[in-house]
Amino acid sequence: MILGTGATWTICAAATAAVIARPFRWPEAIWAVAGAALLLLLGLMPWHAALGAVAKGGDVYLFLIGMMLLSETAREQGLFDWVAAAAAVRARGSPRRLFALVYATGIVTTTFLSNDATAVVLTPAVYAAARKAKADPLPLLFACALIANAASFVLPISNPANLVLYGGKMPPLGEWFGSFALPSIAAIGVTFVALRWAERARLTGNCATDVAPTTLSAGGRAALGGIAATAGLLLVMSARDLPLGLPTCAAGAATTLLVCALARRSPLGLARQVSWSVLPLVAGLFVLVEALDRTGVIAQVAAALRTTAADPVRGAAVAGTVLAFGSNLMNNLPAGLVASTAVAQAHPPRLVVDALLIGVDLGPNLSITGSLATILWLQAIRREGEDVGFWRFLKVGAVTMIPALAAALGARLLIG
Repeated sequence: MILGTGATWTICAAATAAVIARPFRWPEAIWAVAGAALLLLLGLMPWHAALGAVAKGGDVYLFLIGMMLLSETAREQGLFDWVAAAAAVRARGSPRRLFALVYATGIVTTTFLSNDATAVVLTPAVYAAARKAKADPLPLLFACALIANAASFVLPISNPANLVLYGGKMPPLGEWFGSFALPSIAAIGVTFVALRWAERARLTGNCATDVAPTTLSAGGRAALGGIAATAGLLLVMSARDLPLGLPTCAAGAATTLLVCALARRSPLGLARQVSWSVLPLVAGLFVLVEALDRTGVIAQVAAALRTTAADPVRGAAVAGTVLAFGSNLMNNLPAGLVASTAVAQAHPPRLVVDALLIGVDLGPNLSITGSLATILWLQAIRREGEDVGFWRFLKVGAVTMIPALAAALGARLLIG
């Protein structure tokens, strides 16, 4: 039993490290799936348990499929170029103003479409804006990545991890604002100031002012309408406490089919451009978490959470901080799954659960593989010919995440 537990932990740790380091430059999905497969081949996890773990991610897979279809449709129809031209014109030659515009757009996108949408849908538009304005793209891309997590607890739909942590039973919207309005303002504001300071050297000088406006095609207008309709649909589904995956997938598929019909082209070519590898990556992470659960680690986490009832304020501060940094060691998706299962077993005070949510949402801004949204962001910028290494992101993340986490947790504890 002890040997089996040790082997399971070793395989899970090695698979997670490989997802972070990407040996041989192989995609992250290969290492997550390889770790899950090794657990099965060595008999450390039964097949039925692995299949059950994969099935738990059904809503997440559907959500991602819908968002990726929307993104690829918008890209193909020139919506990103249109947004880029508009942003470059409004920047009026100032990289700092362009940075602020990108950050503000990221707040809106994350709030109403989720952090994954900011990574998948907004990032290509931001890169296009930098190219049109002849500005350094990295500060703008970092803004896109960090606001995707910093604004991800403004609304319940702003991050799918929110639904996971609360077990699909979200607090009423008024109660949500009471808990997270002030922490969200703190996280967004501190992240902006810290990132603006960290990238100050790259935001000097001027950018292009002679950017010609771009006309949006009929397909582009349809794609924009599909994205707006999806945002409205997500708000309705969230208000009714219903799953978000199937509606998002349906909205993405419907938008894709409509746009392809207007353009008189097959949707298969568009579908081939989607980064489908993210789905086996997520499935592999679900299996790794299930394997850890079977070793008893979640029971230990639940036991630790039960002790927070004696001192909820101290317990919330410690739990939120530990989960924030832990999310960077194992990605916030499996970390959130571990935390949600432990919460269901321990029933800790609401203040502790809220602090855990802040930690799992905001903590991943420290490292490049801290969250699924950041991995999606990384895939998006690689498609554009850009790349950011682990240490480069960590330098920015350390300057921005740590003060933002302290401010957000402090604001939540202040509310009580």
